[in-house]
Amino acid sequence: MGRLFDSGILHFYQYGALYNPNTTIVARTTTQARMRESAEYFLVGFFGLNWEQNPQVKLEFIIEQNYFNNSLIAAYACNNTNSAVSSTGSIAQQEWVGIYLANATSRFKSMAGGFNWTLSDTYAAQELCPYETIAFGYSQFCDLFTYEEYQGLSYSLDLEFAGNNLFQSPTGRAVGVGYVEELLARLEQHFVTSANTSDNVTLDSMPSTFPLNQTLYFDFSHDTNMASVITALGLTQFATYLPPTGPPAGHTPLAAALVPFAGRFDIEIITAPHAVAANRSSDCSTGNSTGCYTSGGITKYVHMLINQRTVPLGKNFAACGNRVDGWCELTTFIAWQQMNLQLADFNYACSGNYSVVPYGTIKNGVPVSS
Repeated sequence: MGRLFDSGILHFYQYGALYNPNTTIVARTTTQARMRESAEYFLVGFFGLNWEQNPQVKLEFIIEQNYFNNSLIAAYACNNTNSAVSSTGSIAQQEWVGIYLANATSRFKSMAGGFNWTLSDTYAAQELCPYETIAFGYSQFCDLFTYEEYQGLSYSLDLEFAGNNLFQSPTGRAVGVGYVEELLARLEQHFVTSANTSDNVTLDSMPSTFPLNQTLYFDFSHDTNMASVITALGLTQFATYLPPTGPPAGHTPLAAALVPFAGRFDIEIITAPHAVAANRSSDCSTGNSTGCYTSGGITKYVHMLINQRTVPLGKNFAACGNRVDGWCELTTFIAWQQMNLQLADFNYACSGNYSVVPYGTIKNGVPVSS
């Protein structure tokens, strides 16, 4: 949980100036223990040890279990997420595990005596390295594998997320679209009053549990859910097909970059006095505005960062433009996300009767027949 505490501190230095202590901040998480603790450690980092005694800071727990809508863990509201149609990433992962851990399995089997050591045992032992390192600071399992085998582990997670949660999954967009709907509600200043996706309309229709006047919003979600939110937002730069036989040349780790332990996804709304030049050569914040602005009045922009790295929105939606800052004008962004709400086809993706297709057949996060 130290990473969540550190993340809270980092966010205070980045965004603490936006906090208005005279207004209430409602942070949201789920009822699962580790999600609750993640939120609590982050809030300690941001607001201090006594944040629970601060009447202006509240932590909302949204129920995480079957038959409850929850945009922070939407799989419970999307039946097909837990079926074979959304598990092709796991199949691709197993194919790759059989390739890159073949030698390691032979090594361990030769030392296992009468124990029937399997490929699954090898993979489980390898996963203990990062989990124990995060939990305890060190793991003896780490020394059992080569650097190349750890690169293989990273790619195996890329395949799993790509096929189960991202653009190669038929429910990739549907699972994340509830959060996109809530994001639009905040941007457009309205409550969510109809149950079209995974949103909890009971909570999202009340100012006490879904306030619209905060200068800062904190939501805590699962890694799989975050991957689907990225898909639902239409960030297609992460849609590249990954072959299960091995990483393509020049491959950059996907899961490790998007959803590491204590991963962060920040969405900034930036207000400028005029339209900001797409290829400005100077920093407007220095006071030297030469080349910063074009014509027009006050203009708002969206800036997205995943783990402190800017997501170039124009790379994912051409109408945002080819900007050096990666921003997208707010009105353009909202129009784009309105289209993404429809693309998700929530009802069919989550409850429709469609067949399993081979991994890689789906490319846009929705069922083939949608």
